[in-house]
Amino acid sequence: MSLADMILTPQGLRYRGRLYPCSIGRTGVTRTKREGDKATPAGILHVTGLWYRPDRLAPPAPWARPIGPGDLWCDAPGHPAYNHHARAPLAASHERLRRADPLYDVILTTDWNWPDAVPGWGSAIFLHQWRRPRFGTEGCIAFARHDLIRIAAHAVLGTRIVIPEGLADQP
Repeated sequence: MSLADMILTPQGLRYRGRLYPCSIGRTGVTRTKREGDKATPAGILHVTGLWYRPDRLAPPAPWARPIGPGDLWCDAPGHPAYNHHARAPLAASHERLRRADPLYDVILTTDWNWPDAVPGWGSAIFLHQWRRPRFGTEGCIAFARHDLIRIAAHAVLGTRIVIPEGLADQP
């Protein structure tokens, strides 16, 4: 492991010599991630994209993609676009990336169950803004806005996110 890796610890996410408080899935870390289990998957993930709301903030990095009104993420296990970016209209179950709240103003996408998604193994494992400190997510890793923007400014495609299996044994 190196300083360039993001490493989840019981105290937060360690990245580039700093420790960032974060929230994880409501049910903790799991080795057996499934759609809707509200758990963060153990393993080594990689950053695959950076999205931001151009109407709310400047791009956090030069490679960031703007989130538009029609940007979605498909979470329907039986759909061909499962766990992929999609565009409206989409009849299948999905998350809107352009939300009324600020949670997805900045999103780092990961390669959890991507690009060849296995139906039911979980979708939309992102790094995004938290609702409040230590408030559990649906499986994502969430941060204070200023910390997330700092993380996004330094991350690059392929940055490793290490979620130790040992955390799955933590209460």
